[in-house]
Amino acid sequence: MAVRDSEAEEESAREVLARELQRLRGASGKSLAQLSDEVNYDRTYLSRLENGERLSKREVMETLDRAYGTDQLLVGLWKLARRETFPDRYKRFMWYEAMATFMHKYMMVMPGLLQTEEYARAVLSSAPTPIDTDELDELVVARMGRQEMLSRSEPPSLRVILDESVLGRPLADDGAWQRQLAHLVGAAEEPNITLQVLPLNAGVHDLMGGSLSLLWMADGTTVAYLEGNKSGDLIEEAAEVAQYRRSYEHLRDLALQPGDSVAFIKRLLEDSRA
Repeated sequence: MAVRDSEAEEESAREVLARELQRLRGASGKSLAQLSDEVNYDRTYLSRLENGERLSKREVMETLDRAYGTDQLLVGLWKLARRETFPDRYKRFMWYEAMATFMHKYMMVMPGLLQTEEYARAVLSSAPTPIDTDELDELVVARMGRQEMLSRSEPPSLRVILDESVLGRPLADDGAWQRQLAHLVGAAEEPNITLQVLPLNAGVHDLMGGSLSLLWMADGTTVAYLEGNKSGDLIEEAAEVAQYRRSYEHLRDLALQPGDSVAFIKRLLEDSRA
């Protein structure tokens, strides 16, 4: 992928990744057909990666890193390219989230960190404006990629308070919905994840307008992120963050205890299979 000299400084991570894929294959002396046979990915698909037309999943980059002997080079470029998929307003929050050691979330939607790929695909394709397959694939890859932080050698501690209304809005595909519920149950068994359900009978509260994330950094810095359906607001001022922390703690006291919350989700799963 050629880069105009006058615009080199504006080259995106996606363009850098595509150009590096082209360079590595050229240096290896392999044709697309030979590379396709070696890594077991379709030749057309590999060509689209080299042209910057598609953004792969992480495992594709891992395979190509092994094929070219480039350690984690391609994975690293892929991570940067993946971030470009998200809106600008979301990127600083993502940076904080990736650095956080503790995360407390109140969610009025299924949290992206705990979504199955099927659920993410259904939600991302639900907008009234049609979305083409390639764009949808990239959005799904980007969302699933965020979940990697939960499987790091030292993952963050995650506590999620999930509004019961989210669990009362199943997917049209019964099987996909059951797998999402089972995924929540499995996630709650991880030592670094705590899941609570806020029942509808808990009544009104001051976070009903949207979802809230509280993030603690290793240096003690704390930020809050308020997210609505089409908007997001990052809050870094300490006094305001403290107010949202008090609101969160109030909901934590109203929510079902973790064991009861998992039992609640298990009952929903059993009922959906009946």
